[in-house]
Amino acid sequence: MIVEKTKTGYSAYAEKHSVYTVGKTLEELKENILEALNLHFESEKKTINENDLKITLDLPQFFEFYKVINAKALSERIGMNQSLLAQYIIGHKKPSPAQTQRILKGVQKIGRELAEIRFLM
Repeated sequence: MIVEKTKTGYSAYAEKHSVYTVGKTLEELKENILEALNLHFESEKKTINENDLKITLDLPQFFEFYKVINAKALSERIGMNQSLLAQYIIGHKKPSPAQTQRILKGVQKIGRELAEIRFLM
């Protein structure tokens, strides 16, 4: 599903199927996507669950939604010029597929590291 930020929240559409939906928040959008996909595939007796979803965001939308991610720290972590990443984020420049993959891998690595953290009790 391709997700886009709108003035009222988010919209999503499938590239290969006639499925479109909206939501005020990304969580609401995910729920609406599941409902729309399950309605679409109902006649085929196919059930879609959250693990089946593949959501695609562009960089500005990603950083808008995940404001908790510090772009400066991320640029240092992945060895990318901070100014260049900032230009990608605000949409002044479009990253190449290789640069997009580099950023994605960095974000995913941080996500895996965070998922493995345990606190002392």
